[in-house]
Amino acid sequence: MKASDAVAQYLVEHKVVHCFDLAGGMITHLLDSLSKRNEIVITPMHHEQGAAFAAEGIARATKGKELGLAMGTSGPGATNLLTGLCSCWFDSVPCLFITGQVNESELRGESGVRQQGFQELDIVSMVKGVTKYSAQVRSGASLLPELHKACCAAISGRKGPVLLDITFNAQREEVDDRETNVWMFKEWRNEEPVPEIGAGMDQLAMMCASSCKPLVCFGGGAIWADSFDRFVEYLRENKVPYVSTLMGAQRMERHELYLGMLGTYGRRSANWAVQNCDLLIAVGSRLDVRQTGAFAEDFARKARIVQMDIDASQLNNRVKVDLAIHGDAEAFFSSALSHGLKFNDTKDWTSSLPEKRKCLDLDEYAPEGLTPYRLFQALNTVSSGEPLDYVADVGNHQMWAACLLDLSKGQRVHFSGGLGAMGFGLPVSIGIAMKNANKVANLTGDGSVQINIQELDTLKRLDLDVCVIVMNNSSLGMVKNFQDMYFEGNNQSTVIGFGNPDFVSVAKAYGLKACRVKDIKEFNKAYQEALTYHHPSLIEVMMVDGHECKPRLVFGGKLDEQFPPLKE
Repeated sequence: MKASDAVAQYLVEHKVVHCFDLAGGMITHLLDSLSKRNEIVITPMHHEQGAAFAAEGIARATKGKELGLAMGTSGPGATNLLTGLCSCWFDSVPCLFITGQVNESELRGESGVRQQGFQELDIVSMVKGVTKYSAQVRSGASLLPELHKACCAAISGRKGPVLLDITFNAQREEVDDRETNVWMFKEWRNEEPVPEIGAGMDQLAMMCASSCKPLVCFGGGAIWADSFDRFVEYLRENKVPYVSTLMGAQRMERHELYLGMLGTYGRRSANWAVQNCDLLIAVGSRLDVRQTGAFAEDFARKARIVQMDIDASQLNNRVKVDLAIHGDAEAFFSSALSHGLKFNDTKDWTSSLPEKRKCLDLDEYAPEGLTPYRLFQALNTVSSGEPLDYVADVGNHQMWAACLLDLSKGQRVHFSGGLGAMGFGLPVSIGIAMKNANKVANLTGDGSVQINIQELDTLKRLDLDVCVIVMNNSSLGMVKNFQDMYFEGNNQSTVIGFGNPDFVSVAKAYGLKACRVKDIKEFNKAYQEALTYHHPSLIEVMMVDGHECKPRLVFGGKLDEQFPPLKE
């Protein structure tokens, strides 16, 4: 059997059936073999970064149970995959990246020359620090063993991306069928078993029993667990409030006990609750600076803190905790439910929350016009009850979405967290839409959408049910806001020198249905029509004054001292 054919069969057997690529000479054997398998869907993209993000969308849509696959040729094809690969690394998304490489005979080796073969590049050395596993494969015989090792690494422990760089000669070599079959049907194994939750749960149970003001914080490491929904329901039954990080907010449906996202751009009520609870249980959150503020020692100042994480190095890192539990979220939730964690009398605590929310979570934007608050209220109202996946790009609109979206039952939102990559939204929307039946709403800005705007063609070609909502404030608004605060309004490269095309005309040129809106009434009409139009569309929302996120922390501020200060 030809080695590239063996790869195709292995991928089918292990249900890695969505491949995104940009064709190049050094992956042609692989493309030829994959294309001959009806089970594999190959989606050509217009940039390898788009291919990487779309593959991430597949993994996100399946809560990491299916690997997305992105392929690029040697040299620039490999380096163009890097941004999407890093996105998977920081957000713990399991994806398989395959790059083509020149023939082994053309590798520079130890010769000291800068380059031997055309487009030769040592991509493996570049990605060592941002992959679970990476290797160069130089022979057909080692291809399936390395592929199996990589896929096992991707789904083990704290999940993440893996990369194989496969030489051209290795792809076309003949391999022994008997040796191939050893690997073809071999099941993936978790190679990084984490410690059992164990005694830590007994200590947690005692801490809960003495708590009158408990609060749970869900991070991105919690929300893919199979028992997550059951644990949230348990909190509701026991009247225990909860908050989330940016990544935890992706699956948090609206409820009176959910106070929203905490942190730099969080809701005031969420930050207030963190600073006034007596027990904070953080599940799958690394408690980074955007969650705690600059002064970690003041975070949850009145509380005993419990942190559970699959990554031992994240425990007791920025925030020193009272109880650190090393384990995965599924084991934690299952153990917590079996223990039947009981809390002290929380009635006074939970009964105080509605009034706090009423006082703190206000519309802090202009009294008139198409403001972020009004726009997201409209999204919440029009979309209520609709099966929907939101995918947010990076910028002010991401923070508006994290803070102001109220997800209905069955709705989800997807964020780029650790890397915070502009250009994430459109290609991830493609991956999500290919895997899920839900309509997808891509929330993006005029700066972010242009980074991968060429994938509007892919969207149209696949005829996916995606509505791209471009919030156009004619600037890079988040950085502009930073410049306004700290650089006396010197808006270099955010307004000065920054420009946009006519997005409606661009969308129509790609064949999408598109319109421009300037007020809430027009937006409501356009969005209602988009929800019933199951083909690609674009709505450009003119938000002339939409340059700020309110509230937010300024440097040196404490978590419950967000700017602007509320009037007494």
